[in-house]
Amino acid sequence: MTKYYLLTVIGFLSFTLLISSCKKDDNTDTPTEFVATNSTFDGISTWTLGGEFYGIDPSLGAAHGGNDSTVTRSVYFKADVKPVSGLYPLGAVVTKRSHNTGGTLNQYTAMVKRGGDFNVENNGWEFFMLAGEGQIAMDENGNEMRGANLLNGMCIGCHTAAKAKDFIFTTR
Repeated sequence: MTKYYLLTVIGFLSFTLLISSCKKDDNTDTPTEFVATNSTFDGISTWTLGGEFYGIDPSLGAAHGGNDSTVTRSVYFKADVKPVSGLYPLGAVVTKRSHNTGGTLNQYTAMVKRGGDFNVENNGWEFFMLAGEGQIAMDENGNEMRGANLLNGMCIGCHTAAKAKDFIFTTR
């Protein structure tokens, strides 16, 4: 009886160890931060068009060609991302292309929901200047043009007006 009991316990413990070693650890697969790279911005023109806006927009001033009557501003959402309970998910990417008929303006800007401990007071958004599709612009010192305080805070300074919509004016 003791031998049978001991074999049963050993078998049960072996089975339990086998099953627990196969269990997926849910905590390791959930990223807490998304750091954009050049490839994040590949194929912008094929993303979901969230809206197009034309001409002068006094609320923009000179930003995004807001003072140019010939400008078109196209807003794209990567992967048809939409807010959940009013907030965009980690890794959400929104890009704006501002261009005019004279060809003197062809600017790409972007926002990426980075998350983690990044820019917590502004829901984790990071702002970018792009040098076209798939390329983060570089400043005169060779640094990527990105950050929470990009352009001396001009981006977040304006986007704070859309705080109720998770800092995005054109929502999905």
